[in-house]
Amino acid sequence: MRVVATAGHVDHGKSSLVQALTGTNPDRWDEERRRGLTIDLGFAHTDLPGGEAVSFVDVPGHVRFLRNMLAGVGGVDACMFVVSASEGWKPQSEEHLRILQLVGLAHGLIALTKIDAVDAEWAALQEMDVRDHVAGTFLADAPIVGVSATTGAGLDELRAALSALMATTPASVDRGRPRLWIDRVFAAKGSGTVVTGTLTGGSVRVDDQLSAGGHPVRVRGIQSHGLRHDVIGPGNRVALNLVGVDHSELARGDVVVRPAQWRPSRRVDATLDVLPALTHQVSRRGAFMAYIGSGEFPVRVRVLGHESIAPGGTGLVRLHLAAPLPLVMGDRFVLRESGRDETVGGGEMLDVAPVLPASKARPDHDIDRVVAEHGWVTADELEALTGHRRVATLGEWVVHPQALAAAEQQVRGAVAAAGELGLDVATLEPRARALLATLDGIDVDAGRAHAAGAVDQFAQHPFLLTLAAAGCAPPDPASVDRVQLRELVRRKLVIERDGLVFHPSAVDRAAHTAAVLLRDHPAGFTMSQFREALGVTRKHSVPLASELDARGITRRRDDVRIAGPKLPPL
Repeated sequence: MRVVATAGHVDHGKSSLVQALTGTNPDRWDEERRRGLTIDLGFAHTDLPGGEAVSFVDVPGHVRFLRNMLAGVGGVDACMFVVSASEGWKPQSEEHLRILQLVGLAHGLIALTKIDAVDAEWAALQEMDVRDHVAGTFLADAPIVGVSATTGAGLDELRAALSALMATTPASVDRGRPRLWIDRVFAAKGSGTVVTGTLTGGSVRVDDQLSAGGHPVRVRGIQSHGLRHDVIGPGNRVALNLVGVDHSELARGDVVVRPAQWRPSRRVDATLDVLPALTHQVSRRGAFMAYIGSGEFPVRVRVLGHESIAPGGTGLVRLHLAAPLPLVMGDRFVLRESGRDETVGGGEMLDVAPVLPASKARPDHDIDRVVAEHGWVTADELEALTGHRRVATLGEWVVHPQALAAAEQQVRGAVAAAGELGLDVATLEPRARALLATLDGIDVDAGRAHAAGAVDQFAQHPFLLTLAAAGCAPPDPASVDRVQLRELVRRKLVIERDGLVFHPSAVDRAAHTAAVLLRDHPAGFTMSQFREALGVTRKHSVPLASELDARGITRRRDDVRIAGPKLPPL
């Protein structure tokens, strides 16, 4: 399915032409049909002679309803630009063309309507005039088809031209990141909340858990042109029946997305192409509205690098939105100045999460520039911001070479500064830990990072010799530096229990002694027997017995110790 927007001056026959092509009157409201004037967006669809399915978004032509026109041209594949042969090119024709150009549309055709009301010579003159007006735009080489919705003249030729247009218009790409800008919301009897829009970026399935206007929702049902679907891909006009939100909580301009895939932003850096017809420069002064997707959003504008942009010029701007939106690099927008009620220009978003201050920001299309400004960014985050997937440089992160070099220098310095204790890896942040594992010349042992080949001072600590010689009656450790003692305990070079420290060999001796006592006293031994067998005082025997209990070598039962599951054999 392809989506085509109509465009053109009011009363040039857009809606009548859509009805003639599809059999559906796109004017949905009684007032529209009564006045013969499109006020809001209208929708219709048909199958072309080649079998291609096409949806039409019929937009208002009257200047008073320009905001509705702007809501309809986001996400479409091509346009059918309508000019009346009897009236010719009008100011609103010019504005619609400029808007289509600003939103990045690159494919279309021109329908010269009402040819039944003029003679052939006049129709030929109007075609020449239209060709002059579209020169230099994306419609410069577009076919012009004369047609009459009243008599049916030219309809077959128009259908053929639409088929050719669809054949040369690229299909929507499924990037696995669906987004639907809502253009209608209503409550369907027996179904609840229904939203419609043009689906882009990815597919949606029934029972998908999504976000609509910031509300968590579940997709109960999917329809496209009256047909139910279990799954539907991008490039289609879609109606989603949503569970979890009331229709009164949503409005045109809200967005349906998978929330984990997007980073809603209130600050965006972008290009701005100012229309040549503007009579003044564009600066931060003014009450601006940005038209993005199907929505109209108040924004503050800051020109980057200069004070202003002249008519016909192109510059960089920072847009400050009143509320966060799920945007991505490459999104298009149209800017209007509400005080003057005029279209200022439009452009392309280059950075939806700028990290540099406005005085230093110089955004462009380069993904490496985004990586450089962030330094470290996860592959998922980078895709959310730019729409492009990069292979992670380190762990889950895409890292700029300068940031990686700086982090390596910092980690190596921290290891060197840690001295003989070594660097406690647990104190490092996740990025530094991931980097540490890749560095040459650094070994990690027992959670501590040391220079490779460094002598382990703790394995040869003099206090270990003292403890080993003391057996089960160790000396008070007060003479040992507390930091070093903690490291000896952490490395299990000494055993700490109840304020005393023992050499591991002392615990092994105590375990052997317990095994001997249980051989001679199967019903269990007392603490007195244990103390006498070890030849130590109660001060040392009690902590050793507690250590044996903790290891499962013995178990305490009333006043005696019995065999545990880990009692060593004799």
